[in-house]
Amino acid sequence: MSVTLTPQSALILEGGGMRGVFTCGVLDSLMDRGIRFPYTIGVSAGACNGLSYMSHQRGRAKYSNIDMLDKYHYIGIKHLILKGNIMDFDLLFDTFPNSIIPYDYEAYSANESRFEMVTTNIATGKAEYFEEKRDPKRIIDIVKASSSLPYVCPIAEVDGTKMLDGGIADSIPTQRARDLGYTNQVVVLTRNKGYRKPEGRSFVPPLFYHRYPALREALAMRNTIYNQQITEVERLEACGDITVIRPERPIEVGRMERDTRKLLALYEEGYACAERLAFNAL
Repeated sequence: MSVTLTPQSALILEGGGMRGVFTCGVLDSLMDRGIRFPYTIGVSAGACNGLSYMSHQRGRAKYSNIDMLDKYHYIGIKHLILKGNIMDFDLLFDTFPNSIIPYDYEAYSANESRFEMVTTNIATGKAEYFEEKRDPKRIIDIVKASSSLPYVCPIAEVDGTKMLDGGIADSIPTQRARDLGYTNQVVVLTRNKGYRKPEGRSFVPPLFYHRYPALREALAMRNTIYNQQITEVERLEACGDITVIRPERPIEVGRMERDTRKLLALYEEGYACAERLAFNAL
């Protein structure tokens, strides 16, 4: 299978927590071949991994998601108890990009391609889409908000507005890309073909977000909207209108997976799946 890149090409990166190491493999394959898109949009883990793709830091996302997890154990209940966050955000969004695995803000700023990150506005329950290349603090604010999972992460802020994980409102933003004119799409999913979330309204515990009814409704409808988006992706794929890169079989990696052997295997699968896709560059 091959994809011809055009000025209307878009790369769309689903989230999925630690399942995003599949995306890390895909992006490293693209970087190894010098494949760049005019427009990329990432959600949650897709936003985190997409930033390293946009700064052309091959291997950085894999290193932070696998090698550094094994060393720093930055996911777990202890963090939730001590800091009210299932992940050590101080480490992930301060220490990592500023000292341990420095983020190349200059390379990102110089990249002429567009990059959007998706968040969910907790007052409206709607998705918001942000671009930022010049202000490192704002970049971190946006990607942190995009990655702030409901229930287990604190509410984040972007420009003074309260936000949470972009996957609540728009897990697979193909429509956003189309609205901007990017109709030649490559979509990177972190679940196998045919996967669906449980149908029906999701239970939202009454103790959470009682001041934000629109957010509670978005959380209740999350599975339904996600399944609708996946059905549309599969329809467009069957028609030949989009290209999808996804795991080939049900994966064993959980959203908060800490088994680095499983993570490495999923990374390698992502790399291999991307390698089977040929690109005709712009």
